[in-house]
Amino acid sequence: MMHFPSHVKIVEVSPRDGLQNEKQILPTATKIAFINQLSLTGLSVIEVSSFVSARWVPQLADAREVLLGIDKNPLIRYPVLVPNQKGLVSALEAGAADVAVFVSPSESFSQHNTNCSVSESLERIGVVLSEAKMLKIRVRAYVSCVLGCPYEGEMPMEKVVSLVSRLREMGCEEISLGDTIGVGTPLKTQQLLMRLCDVMPLSAIAVHFHDTYGQALANILAALSCGVAIIDSSVGGIGGCPYAKGASGNVATEDVLYMLQGMGIQTGVDLNKVIIAGRFITQALGKTSQSKVSLANATKVF
Repeated sequence: MMHFPSHVKIVEVSPRDGLQNEKQILPTATKIAFINQLSLTGLSVIEVSSFVSARWVPQLADAREVLLGIDKNPLIRYPVLVPNQKGLVSALEAGAADVAVFVSPSESFSQHNTNCSVSESLERIGVVLSEAKMLKIRVRAYVSCVLGCPYEGEMPMEKVVSLVSRLREMGCEEISLGDTIGVGTPLKTQQLLMRLCDVMPLSAIAVHFHDTYGQALANILAALSCGVAIIDSSVGGIGGCPYAKGASGNVATEDVLYMLQGMGIQTGVDLNKVIIAGRFITQALGKTSQSKVSLANATKVF
């Protein structure tokens, strides 16, 4: 029998990774109301926004106003994404206590996403980590395209392992592995995680799957079987990466919770409240939730 974790931490990324790839730019008040709803669900981590250039991600141009406007629960962490030192300064001025950085093992994706090489990205991250350490700010790292790149195809595992090892040495406390274009499959997911065991404890690794080919839940199950206990997800399955054309949205938080509850794995998150928040944001976006779980059938089963 496979041994699964007894408790899983859900990192809700919809306010940032969800909304950044939606064509519609929501009013700041709607974003604040959405995050306040998420704060009532039992989630312990809600990624609020991104302090990147409004020129590149206009959907999140109001990051400062959103972070300042939400009702913060002291038991919840509200990280924001920062691309460099300038982004870190802006985030700290808005009261951020947790930040995230991002990098990819793919040179092509790095150039498209950040207009710089992988080594230059690491230099920027190094500055952020150095300042964050002095201020005792927690830093999470996102590693994109770990199982495939829209420009380079299948990603060599040694590149991913080397990058994760470097980030660990630099001081990243938690690293999220992103299947940015959703091409990963369960066996490849397990093979990558087993390789990473040598450079980093799996307790500090999160998985971030997109559902382009319907593999997200299967990949999450594979990761759980290896001992991973941190999962990134997005209510309604909204969002994705604006620099990975053709990739569908994130795995839906509702579906992840449904699976975990059915497995007897604790999360501390109320599925019904998450469904309500998902309905709110998808209606605000004028779209249909990508989750397979509705309030009616979730209540009926659980």
